[in-house]
Amino acid sequence: MPDGAHKEVALSEHGWNPSGPDGRGRAAPEEPGDTVWRLRSRGCWQEAADLLRPAAEHDPAAALGRAELLIEQCLFTAAHWTQAEQALRLAEALTAGTEQRAAAACARGFLAYVASVLGPRDRLDEAQAALGRTSALLPPDAPGRPLLDFRRGLVAENLLRDRSAAWIAYRRAHDGAGERGDELLRSYTWRHLAALALSRGDRGNAREGFDASLRLREQLGFTVGVAPALAALAEVSEPAEAARLRAEASRLVAALGGVPVWLARQLGAARAPGPPPDGRIASERGGAIS
Repeated sequence: MPDGAHKEVALSEHGWNPSGPDGRGRAAPEEPGDTVWRLRSRGCWQEAADLLRPAAEHDPAAALGRAELLIEQCLFTAAHWTQAEQALRLAEALTAGTEQRAAAACARGFLAYVASVLGPRDRLDEAQAALGRTSALLPPDAPGRPLLDFRRGLVAENLLRDRSAAWIAYRRAHDGAGERGDELLRSYTWRHLAALALSRGDRGNAREGFDASLRLREQLGFTVGVAPALAALAEVSEPAEAARLRAEASRLVAALGGVPVWLARQLGAARAPGPPPDGRIASERGGAIS
């Protein structure tokens, strides 16, 4: 993969960027990237990370891409924390240059965020400090700004419970991702902006955003992210349609081996009375952890 492509990989939403120059989300023509994307999109993060392992031992960009994959695995499985931490430490040790240091700090902030929401302890201070370092390292027009803004929105929404700050951050991320053609990131920003609209009682804008998020994920082939988008759309659908969407999401989660685990718990709770094991997860509407 050319050096420029590696840089884009490290700064795309959760790692590997499937978006092509035409903005329609096609995978780049390089075969390694194609294979990693296919594996990642089906929830095979370990296999994708193994493909990057040889290069990650000496290539900072590959190490960052591998760390992002394993952090995303934590997000969807609420497990494998040690492996992600080790991969990120290697990436941090190999970073060379401001852009790579910023990407590593952004990944550090995201891992701390995911661990705070799904893991055993609160790492809010670490998340804020790491994302603050990222901001200090990146100029305003840097390629990594949209991803940084999105992750700051996640912290504001789900850890600080500051919806106003979250909306501002998501809006910046949404616009920046659109300018850069990062359609996967836009599938996330659409969903979070929609969730905030729903929290204000604006069901029309919420439905538009949830529908756009689902459509992008289906177009991209981001299979592991389709079930959360279906469940989110169900929140603003009529009862019969909502039941169909949740049933489809449940089938997809089962086909992928029970991931995302937090959505599997939500869908299970919808079928059977009683809270899921993690009360924080139960409070999220539409699977809006990420």
